[in-house]
Amino acid sequence: MLTYQSVSELCQLAEQEGRTLSQVILSDQAEQLEQSEQALYDQMAARLQVMRESVQTGMDPQLRSASGLSGGDAAKMLRYAAGGGMTGAFVNGAIARALATSECNAAMGKIVAAPTAGSCGILPGTILSVLEAGQCSERQAVMALFTAGGIGMTIGSRATLAGAEGGCQAECGSAAAMAAAALAELRGGTPAQSAHACAMALKNQLGLVCDPVAGLVEVPCIKRNAAGVMIAFSSAEMALAGIESKIPVDECIEAMYRVGTALPSTLRETAQGGLAATPTGTRLKKELFGGRTHWRPAP
Repeated sequence: MLTYQSVSELCQLAEQEGRTLSQVILSDQAEQLEQSEQALYDQMAARLQVMRESVQTGMDPQLRSASGLSGGDAAKMLRYAAGGGMTGAFVNGAIARALATSECNAAMGKIVAAPTAGSCGILPGTILSVLEAGQCSERQAVMALFTAGGIGMTIGSRATLAGAEGGCQAECGSAAAMAAAALAELRGGTPAQSAHACAMALKNQLGLVCDPVAGLVEVPCIKRNAAGVMIAFSSAEMALAGIESKIPVDECIEAMYRVGTALPSTLRETAQGGLAATPTGTRLKKELFGGRTHWRPAP
């Protein structure tokens, strides 16, 4: 059984057995959970469907969070994507899906925490975009989520996935790393290329702080999901081109954890620093909270 303490361990086993990371992870999880591979596949397929539904919900131009801080931006991005924009309909559509999932979450909709609610838009923004563009099959998309899950379990075991412990690099950074590894496999990459994609995605978000305005998972969290999608795609593309990370992926994970623990508490989900402490962030908090210690919607 796998320990999920090392991405290199996953890659080594996959290469030895001539299988993909997703096949190795699915087989191992079936053994550990004492379930059939088909049962676990069906569960993951159901999660992919939840992701689809979250995107659909979040695309509603009338959707707003209870705080009023978010909603409607995914619909704007989708309309913009239809015209191509500077980077094309595919890229802008991926951004729209990431925003939609995150706005669905902010409006208390059903999402898949992947790996957290604050980073829930990155995997749907990548995997669903590839699937809906006809670049992979439904089964390949579901299997890619097993690759992402295995990477996420390893980061969680070796470091952290919590913004309160490691900053947003542990949430959006980990999600982008998971997505990058999954994308590399989805497009025919080797386990080693998935590992390099994972490493490059993590490296590009080292030091990302968690500074939610008013303590709500909306500003700047939602737009960081869109950025995470772009980092995931660029990291996977570099790995598929044969570009390698000079720092091994497991060392990148360890570095992320060390950076996270070095961050002051004001930059780890406390809403006491960063954007949350700007004049506008402070004003928004006051408007929402009033004299209360926490926000609640008006009756």
